[in-house]
Amino acid sequence: MRLPYLDNSNPLYYQKWLPWRDVPREQWDDWKWQLQHSVTSIEALEEILPLEPEAKNRIVHTFKKYKFAVAPYYISLMDPDNPQCPFRLQSIPQESELEVSGEEFSDPLNEDDDMAVPNVVHRYPDRVLVTINSSCSMYCRFCTRRRFVLDKGGHKDRNELEVICDYLESHPEIRDVIISGGDALMMGEKRLLEILGRIRAIPHVEIMRLASKIPCVLPMRITDALVQTLKIFKPLYFMTHFNHPYEITPEAKLACERIVDNGIPMMNQTVLLRGINSEVVIMKKLMQELLTIRVKPYYIYQCDLSEGISHFRTPVEKGIEIIESLRGHTSGLAVPEFVIDTPGGGGKVPIGPQYLLSQSDKKVVLRNYEGIISSYPQPKETDCTCSTAEAIREKGDRRVEHGPARLLHDEALSMKPHEMS
Repeated sequence: MRLPYLDNSNPLYYQKWLPWRDVPREQWDDWKWQLQHSVTSIEALEEILPLEPEAKNRIVHTFKKYKFAVAPYYISLMDPDNPQCPFRLQSIPQESELEVSGEEFSDPLNEDDDMAVPNVVHRYPDRVLVTINSSCSMYCRFCTRRRFVLDKGGHKDRNELEVICDYLESHPEIRDVIISGGDALMMGEKRLLEILGRIRAIPHVEIMRLASKIPCVLPMRITDALVQTLKIFKPLYFMTHFNHPYEITPEAKLACERIVDNGIPMMNQTVLLRGINSEVVIMKKLMQELLTIRVKPYYIYQCDLSEGISHFRTPVEKGIEIIESLRGHTSGLAVPEFVIDTPGGGGKVPIGPQYLLSQSDKKVVLRNYEGIISSYPQPKETDCTCSTAEAIREKGDRRVEHGPARLLHDEALSMKPHEMS
């Protein structure tokens, strides 16, 4: 695959084959210019990428239902001669998006059912997701929220900041707020400042997470001014989204450096995508490259059951194979957790190779990444009481367990599904 951004001998290396080849670098690096010149039509796309008539017809059908937008920067990374280029597969519509199987859903994670008030998804005990907009600088073709982000006929309730903050304030168990969308950084800085400020002012909210793919698809948006705004709200974590090592360009590296240098940790969430990153060599390179730009690999997601994205899905064992080939074979820092966000709103379930082979009250039997089997002796003393636990409980950490964890901490002997009650 041709990598135009690796030719650093030309200061306009990214534009050699593009209609913007005469644009000065100063304009190219302006994120507002990038958005204003985003490719959003089949006609504009055809001027840049060669499309066979059959391929064009397939894309046209998809345009009628789903949104399409790609900034010049991300298009500049595409290989015009390779229809299977990972940049193209992630951003250019395909007719297969219109094929909906019986196992796919509009809202596969039941976010709408877990929406306590408009735009606040409260599924886990101590954290919530706040979706503050429905726009993106690039519309990923595998988007799990395509029902209101990608679908032209989709609907998202208007954001009422008062309603959102009233809910957060009335639930003191919420300590972690994830701010997402769409893309959180597609908002104006004044509005973003207002939202972050209101949430940060809630005493029991300990941390905030900002979810954005911008460092990958529009790194020019990460300006010094934006980062100076974000750093006001520390502790703030930046959750981003790289899916392929070729996406880690000099521009992306600079964007991530600006964020991390200002004391905002960055974590990456990768989606496992067939034909894009579904081989060990690609995932391993991606995780290692992320660490070089100080972005911690956090999750690899199994592709969700959203409508029209079956062509991206891989067998679950492919994800397990990838983790098996990372653990022990590269730095532990480079090993994310492979999870399935379970259909129906069950939340994230970690999936991985089995390293615990057997256990008793005397020993546990383990295997390592090389297949070496070892035993680890259990301690004779099993009391794990801590002297400070009661003091922490008295300060408000009253355990309310859900699921199997409940059986470990109360007198119940069994659990039953709700349908059996």
